[in-house]
Amino acid sequence: MAAPVYIISRVADPIFALFIGVSAAALRINREEKEKGKTTQEIIETARRYAPWYDTISNSLSKSRIAGALD
Repeated sequence: MAAPVYIISRVADPIFALFIGVSAAALRINREEKEKGKTTQEIIETARRYAPWYDTISNSLSKSRIAGALD
């Protein structure tokens, strides 16, 4: 039996695939919304409305950066 072939590595290939898929989806959504006449800021605000976890993650990252800077 032949050894499996990986593009990058066994672990990195799935991560790379997810990155490519999410990037492609974001580009398509951005392009379609721009055709409807929306600005980039309006598109980002809409995305944040549908991803409530985004604010939680960005707030916790900001707090940890501030705490790290003060130490």
